[in-house]
Amino acid sequence: MPLKSLEGAWLGHDVAFNFDSSTRTWYGLAGASLKTRAGSYPFLLNAESTSGRALSFERKIRVVHAKYPSIAINVPKQYTEPDPAQVEKIKQDQALKESLFPNSGPEREWSGRFLPPVDAPISDRFGTERKLNGVTQSSHQGLDYRVPAGTPIAALNRGTVLLARPLFFEGNCVVVDHGQGLLSLYLHLSEITVKEGDQVTRGEQIGLSGATGRATGAHLHVAVRWQGIYLNPSTLFALRLP
Repeated sequence: MPLKSLEGAWLGHDVAFNFDSSTRTWYGLAGASLKTRAGSYPFLLNAESTSGRALSFERKIRVVHAKYPSIAINVPKQYTEPDPAQVEKIKQDQALKESLFPNSGPEREWSGRFLPPVDAPISDRFGTERKLNGVTQSSHQGLDYRVPAGTPIAALNRGTVLLARPLFFEGNCVVVDHGQGLLSLYLHLSEITVKEGDQVTRGEQIGLSGATGRATGAHLHVAVRWQGIYLNPSTLFALRLP
């Protein structure tokens, strides 16, 4: 039945769908965070046909348990035991991110496949449990690429630069809004070559790799954030998107 519109709901998130006329299919992006417990969860679809008929469909999608490795990293003491001035900077950065990240545009800006930001080996994968200076701090929420300082870094897909400035933990950081709540983040850059508000295309340079912020050496950390949760960039790169 031809549809006029289609939308979904998944784990408390609204899922936007777009129609591809070349294949006559609807497609959308959604995901589950590392904190999602294993189990089956309902994915609800609501549609309106071209004749005005309301339609709904529910399907259970299973989320399985995954095991991730643990690594130990030594970083400067300021990143595990910041002084009062550094704590204030961290609070300011957090407030900035909380004010900017929800501002992702409602319309889809990305088009076609998402491509890795650099052609290089991955040195640390999504989900790794990290012990910083002997204390478990967090799970790795992105991918690390082993690249020397000064390597050109490319946008994963088309979008608008939401943030382009230095932050305490992230170092020189660029965030690109791809629309519909989907953001890509590029951390520890030695140089930022775009400014906030710029429109970028897939493969366009947004900066140069480096070791700024909480980094033990030159590399690129890239992350994908969707409606407030971090997703595995490798999964996004593997999707065949129109």
